[in-house]
Amino acid sequence: MIVDCGIYRDGRRTDGPADFSDALDEARASGDGFVWIGLHEPTEQEFGLVSSEFGLHPLAVEDALRAHQRPKLEIYDDSLFVVVKPVVYEQESDTVTTDELMIFMGDSFVVTVRHGEGAPLAAVRSRLEAEPEVLRHGPTSVLYAVSDAVVDHYIEVAAELQVDLEELEAQVFAPSGTRDSKNTAARIYTFKRQVLEFRRASGPLAAPTARLAGAGVPFVDKHSQPFFRDVNDHLTRANEHVEGLDRLLSDILAAHLAQMGVRQNDDMRKISAWAAMAAVPTMVAGVYGMNFDHMPELHWAWTYPAVVALMGCAVFGLYRTFKHRGWL
Repeated sequence: MIVDCGIYRDGRRTDGPADFSDALDEARASGDGFVWIGLHEPTEQEFGLVSSEFGLHPLAVEDALRAHQRPKLEIYDDSLFVVVKPVVYEQESDTVTTDELMIFMGDSFVVTVRHGEGAPLAAVRSRLEAEPEVLRHGPTSVLYAVSDAVVDHYIEVAAELQVDLEELEAQVFAPSGTRDSKNTAARIYTFKRQVLEFRRASGPLAAPTARLAGAGVPFVDKHSQPFFRDVNDHLTRANEHVEGLDRLLSDILAAHLAQMGVRQNDDMRKISAWAAMAAVPTMVAGVYGMNFDHMPELHWAWTYPAVVALMGCAVFGLYRTFKHRGWL
């Protein structure tokens, strides 16, 4: 559906015709105005009216309707098409989800198409309308403001993930009696999936922002390069932060697996020690359990207590030896 439609002249919102075509003609006639239309998950019929009025490229229209696109920047004859993926952090479940935001930008218009509920643009529009000196740069100001808001939120989400990672790290290196190894491994893999989802949104966006920060991109104001360079710097910081999280997760997973291997070795040594202590009396009892007439001390009155004492001393000696070496 169409969320908002505004006409801007000299950095300020003005009243104008409700028809898209008339609004665009009026904005172009003024020479310093543009139209900004915001849509949220439009139907094919709704978006068809907008695309026909603004002359949007059919391939870009198809991408905007189907969504599930990678962040990218495409240049067409009459417009610029940019795809960004806002990231949303769910506090209740500690999960990361991504939405999609498409921006069509021409000489006197901006069309934003949003998929998902996590990244509304009302706050961006309100902030821009409160800064007429920024809006005077035309449609480029909208592209910059949206990109800046998305990338700044990347940094906020990365900070939230850092807190979760520190909690996970504390759980992994907690004393063995206070942690659940199965749940810890599941949390690590789940966390890695969240980081991967984040990287799919932020990583591919580096190339489009670098192009916008350079020269030669049509429909982009030539004085906007420093602003897009700032966005690119923030995106680089967010990507480095996420890559650091991914490396730390790999190290934590390796440490967790190493701990499990050490604990398994300790368990095996304990089992081997108890098996060795059980083997000595079993061997002695097996020898004296044989049905032979001629055996040493077989008819001696103290044979039984002596053999029991021998087995007890042997087991005790083995126990002291294993305990001294840390096997028990």
